[in-house]
Amino acid sequence: MPAGDSTRPGVSYVMPVLNEEHEIRAAVESLLVQDYEGPFEVILALGPSVDRTNEVVAEMSAADPRVRSIPNPVGSTPAGLNVAIRASVHPVTVRVDAHSVLPSDYTRIAVETLERSGADNVGGIMAAVGRTPFEKAVARAYGSRVGLGGTPHHVGGAEGPTDTAYLGVFLRHRLIEVGLFDEGVKRGQDWELNRRLRATGGTVWFTPRLVVTYRPRPSLRKLARQFVATGLWRGELARRFPKANTLRYLVPPAMVLGVALGLVLGLVGVVGLALGSPLGWATLALVVPGVYVVFVLAAAVLAARGDDLRTRAWFLVVLPSIHFGWGVGFVLGFLDLTKNITAQTGR
Repeated sequence: MPAGDSTRPGVSYVMPVLNEEHEIRAAVESLLVQDYEGPFEVILALGPSVDRTNEVVAEMSAADPRVRSIPNPVGSTPAGLNVAIRASVHPVTVRVDAHSVLPSDYTRIAVETLERSGADNVGGIMAAVGRTPFEKAVARAYGSRVGLGGTPHHVGGAEGPTDTAYLGVFLRHRLIEVGLFDEGVKRGQDWELNRRLRATGGTVWFTPRLVVTYRPRPSLRKLARQFVATGLWRGELARRFPKANTLRYLVPPAMVLGVALGLVLGLVGVVGLALGSPLGWATLALVVPGVYVVFVLAAAVLAARGDDLRTRAWFLVVLPSIHFGWGVGFVLGFLDLTKNITAQTGR
């Protein structure tokens, strides 16, 4: 087993893992075949999984001593990242998701970009790739401007400074300086950490040369849970840090409120017409949900063109599920209407 080039900075891959029996092996194997010449270690923070995840990790650790696991009894993503970072020994920290598969040149490009840009954190594109028609529809929504708003880490863009980055390749000492991940933030913790890096004079850098394969949630129920939780936390963070948010975060909640209000007023108008009431004018409000339906249909035709029929049919369900899950969650989070937001992890 090659020792690596000691002149290159060492790299620590940190990955929180919980109930990832079917994805964890591919994620870890993509780290072991990186073409980076420096020394590295893989640290897996194991939460209280109820499937065979821990057994699979034990098999990989026995086969390769560079793969080691540590307990993450809390089970949350930020807690797992923090225990793994504290246990790491190398100056560069590479955050990895158990749903992601890194291309073999990922680490080499990321470290080169860190050194060239002088940034504290470098990230790239989350390229969602599905295997079933449902997952392909989710992947199509992820990579489309009509799905997640067209942020660079979803659809690409020019290299340069950015607000946040997918996953992240960090200077470890800067993570320590800003206090690591906030364990009270169960989703959106990457955005919140990058906010602190920037607030303390650091730079977060996007490069389209980094492309990571991401596996979407495999079912509509899991997708809905993911986006409701994401929306809840985005609303919570928008309330905590109002000056650090951009207008694109307000589009889904505005759409949800507009469609809901349009339906309510429209039904009032329909009843008014039936009863001969002057409130019949309110039927005009049905234009708002009607426009959204046309938008989804047009998106299925344009954004999902080239996909097979089953994938395009699922896209008609997936797109509003993402929009409404995220939008409803945002409203609840922003108005602080959730009894226990820390329980909302999206798993």
